Amino acid sequence: MDRLQPITPEQQDPEQHALYASITGGPRAAGPQHFSLTTADGGLSGPFNAFLLSPGVGAALDRLGAAVRYETALSGRTRELAILAVAADRDSGFEWQAHEGAGRAAGLTDAEIEVVRAGGVPDLPDRAEQSAAHLVSALLRGDVTDEEWARWGEPLGPSAVFELTTLVGYYSLLALQMRVFRVD
Repeated sequence: MDRLQPITPEQQDPEQHALYASITGGPRAAGPQHFSLTTADGGLSGPFNAFLLSPGVGAALDRLGAAVRYETALSGRTRELAILAVAADRDSGFEWQAHEGAGRAAGLTDAEIEVVRAGGVPDLPDRAEQSAAHLVSALLRGDVTDEEWARWGEPLGPSAVFELTTLVGYYSLLALQMRVFRVD
């Protein structure tokens, strides 16, 4: 049971409505839709409804989410592998459902997705993707050892590692918020 009812457009104050319009009219709405941004009653789905509770913080999270999805140098496959790994590790059903289709659209195979769902790291032909997947696995355990850094972090470079750590942190935060508010 959701602990937070949808905040529909009729219930929103001006700050909430501005954020709502930014989310429903921003980059998430522009591309292919793998999940609906809104519910049947016009509220926001998934983590976005809670963003409206504090429009200033919610807007910052919305901008960060758009940046990690659309403004990094990570390949689509790498990004979706990382998001799915977080969703599997944090048992985030919404993020899994939302990004499984996005992962397939980015070129992930059913076999790769199933390995990630089981908590593993798939055998990937691309060295950068393989490095990123192992690095994400280490991040989800809590840290990157010096050996892991030498094997997986250094080949990716500091910029890609920064983007991956930000992505893992962002989706972990969403998973926590959705767990607390019991968002399916």
